[in-house]
Amino acid sequence: MENNLKILFFGTPEFAMPVLETLVKNGYNVSHFQSKSLKNEQTFKAFKLLNPDLCVVAAYGKILPSRYLEVPKYGFLNVHPSLLPKYRGPSPIQTAILNGDKKTGVSIMVVDEEVDHGPILAQREFLISNFQFSNHDELAKKLFELGAKLLIETLPKYIRGEIRSVKQDHGQATFTKMFSREDGRINWSESCDKIYNQIKALNPEPGTWTTWKGKILNIHDGIPSLGPPLSIFNVVTKIDGNIAVATKKCYLILKSIQLEGKRETNAKSFVNGHPDFIGSVLE
Repeated sequence: MENNLKILFFGTPEFAMPVLETLVKNGYNVSHFQSKSLKNEQTFKAFKLLNPDLCVVAAYGKILPSRYLEVPKYGFLNVHPSLLPKYRGPSPIQTAILNGDKKTGVSIMVVDEEVDHGPILAQREFLISNFQFSNHDELAKKLFELGAKLLIETLPKYIRGEIRSVKQDHGQATFTKMFSREDGRINWSESCDKIYNQIKALNPEPGTWTTWKGKILNIHDGIPSLGPPLSIFNVVTKIDGNIAVATKKCYLILKSIQLEGKRETNAKSFVNGHPDFIGSVLE
C-alpha cells in the first residue's frame, strides 16, 4: 500500500538528497517538485494537477502556503535536523555546532502553517561528540542520512494509522536565524573552542574570516591546540611547525585559509609566500 503512494519531494540543498534517494531505493513512487516560487497561481495549479498522496520536505528553505498543505491526503512530512522543539527555523545544525552541543538529532514531523511547529511522529538522537567533521555540510549530510532512515521506518506506520503524533511543547521551543557574513568575523579574544565551533558551523557558508593588513583573510579550517603561555591574543606564531593564532586559553592552528582575491591554500604554503605573516596581528 505504502509503495503505491504518489509522493512529491520538496528539498533544495545537495545534502537533502539522501532523503529523496532513500525513498527511491525503497521503491516509493516519488518525484522532485521544483519551483522558484510557491506564491503564484500557475505553480499551485501545477501542484494540484500532480495530485500527490503525500509530500516530503527536507531542507526546503521556503514557507509552504496553507493551501498546499490541504492537497495531499496524508499531508506534508518534514525531515528536520534537530530534536524539536529545540532549534526551529533555518539553521538548526549551525546553531547546534556554534553552541558546542554534544548531541543533536532528527525529527519527522507533520507540517502545519507555522515554521517547524507541527506534531512529531518520530525522533532519533545523534552524538555530535562522537563524529569527526570539519564543517556544517559534513554534519548535515550525516543527519539527513539518519533522517532518511528514520523516515523509511516511520512512513508505513504513519500511512496505516499505527503511529500517534505528539504535540510539541511550544513553551520549550527555541529558534534559529539565518547567519550573515558578519556573523563569521572571528574575535580572537574568544576562547579557542568557541572560535573552533564558529569555523565548523559557518563554513562553507557564510564563511569565517578575519583581516590581515587591511584585507579579508578567510579561515576555512583550523583546530585547537595547547601551546606556550599566552600574553596577547590574535598574534600569528609557529607551534611545532604549525601556523597558529593565539586565542583565549589556547591556540588555533590554521589549516586552510584564503586571502582576499587569492585561491584557498594551506597555512604553511601561505607562509612560504608571505613570511611576514608570522608575528603579525589578525584583526
